[in-house]
Amino acid sequence: MVVVDMDKSIMVEWVGGNFVVWDFDCSRKLYANGFYGMPIKARKPKDLNFNSPLVLSPIEALYLLDKGVILVVDGGRVLSRDEVLSIAKSRYKLFNELYLVYCDLRNKGFVVRPGMKFGADFAVYKHGPGIDHAPFLVEVLPVNEKLDPIHIVRAGRLSHSVKKKFIIAMINPDDNSITYISLNWFKA
Repeated sequence: MVVVDMDKSIMVEWVGGNFVVWDFDCSRKLYANGFYGMPIKARKPKDLNFNSPLVLSPIEALYLLDKGVILVVDGGRVLSRDEVLSIAKSRYKLFNELYLVYCDLRNKGFVVRPGMKFGADFAVYKHGPGIDHAPFLVEVLPVNEKLDPIHIVRAGRLSHSVKKKFIIAMINPDDNSITYISLNWFKA
């Protein structure tokens, strides 16, 4: 659930290939209310009183647009949802699947951040970066995609070494339902 105490939508500018919140107050509110975006001047701010613009990922921008929290503008013109969706789809190979999983996890109350540094699609927090460590790494796969066993071993070794559960999120193409599969590693 997105809870931002605002009387009106937050303006986000599509500029230079990024979704940017220029207003520092709005940047702090979005970050403090769900850890959306990345402050430009702080990698993982523990002090939520930063003074910096905020850059949203395309997935975050579409999610916040769908929730009515933001408006996206480009050169003073408000972009439609379809335009923002088109931008987002151009950035991700499996955008539809990623967005479904992102929305599902966010709607369940988790904080969802990019998981690239862990070799996964998402790092999922119970509380948020700087507050706790992400207990889950999520890899999103279409249900009919073949999974190389070496990929599973790599993911398992990495997730084990950083003390996180590795989860595969599979999307059923018939009804867009999501099945989460957690892999547990043990010594024989």
